[in-house]
Amino acid sequence: MKRVAVAGASGYAGGEVLRLLLAHPDLEIGALTASSTAGTQLVEIHPHLTPLAERVVEDTTVETLSGHDAVVLALPHGHSAAIADALPDDVVVVDCGADFRLRDPEAWTTFYDTPHAGSWPYGMPELRTDAGPQRDVLAGATRIAVPGCYPTAVSLALAPGLAGGVLEPAGIAVVAASGTSGAGRSPKPHLLGAEVMGAMSPYGVGGVHRHTPEIEQNLSACGAGPVRVSFTPTLAPMPRGILATCTAVATDGVTAAEVRAAWESAYLDEPFVHLLPEGRWPSTASVLASNCVHVQVTLDERVGRVVAVAAVDNLTKGTAGAAVQCLNLALGLPEPTGLPVAGVAP
Repeated sequence: MKRVAVAGASGYAGGEVLRLLLAHPDLEIGALTASSTAGTQLVEIHPHLTPLAERVVEDTTVETLSGHDAVVLALPHGHSAAIADALPDDVVVVDCGADFRLRDPEAWTTFYDTPHAGSWPYGMPELRTDAGPQRDVLAGATRIAVPGCYPTAVSLALAPGLAGGVLEPAGIAVVAASGTSGAGRSPKPHLLGAEVMGAMSPYGVGGVHRHTPEIEQNLSACGAGPVRVSFTPTLAPMPRGILATCTAVATDGVTAAEVRAAWESAYLDEPFVHLLPEGRWPSTASVLASNCVHVQVTLDERVGRVVAVAAVDNLTKGTAGAAVQCLNLALGLPEPTGLPVAGVAP
């Protein structure tokens, strides 16, 4: 058994990491830490985590996190670097925040208000880059940056087309809807039930959302050249889930069969990415609480654009599930271990 500490255990992402670790046969939950809730019993924060009800949340310090085989950081952006730097190099550190996702310092400083901390291996095993399968980079790694939830859905929706040469890198547009848990657990007036129920609204409009450079970085790595994406996120009246509708210009003369073949080839052997049968479109309800991404793709021949749609649970595959998937690869365990492939319904 490998012992895993979770920093930021009081948040939505931290709680989801704990839920998944409870079902993992090879990982043992060690220290649970947070900041403002230190000293509180976990049952007061996450009453659904019954097996951990009596555990007390400790303060997030390097001393508390030391002595574990792995540490998952589910902290606010900008808080991971100092802790990671103080942990031994042989401890596996998986960061659920954005601190180490971007390779380009200029892209970081354009979208974030803290200094660029550097970049770690990017934790999306299914991403096919021109350098090879990303999971090969993660096997045995001791520092891994978990992808953002929107980039998970968008990148896995579009990457096969760019890698397979059936999409042009210019003219990509994405509109994605997310549940309110994507904004974290801190109370915010615009996330009140009275504000959200029965309403949908855009935010981060006009290329200013922080996940934009991460999406572009991922898609550019597929080998089709530099990619620019028009990304518009929207807030949906649901607690969790993302539905990303992505459109891109089809390469000249490509057929619908060639488009579908690119996605079939990319995801044929992937345990967590499922290309749905033709005619069936993804739904957030179908992936709820699972580590799966449902994808569908079609060619709109009239306008020469490909439409790819992906559904993902932003807290599971979009964050915590990806963290556990990366832990498995880093610790030499079978990649799917402990991860749910079936959702919950209704």
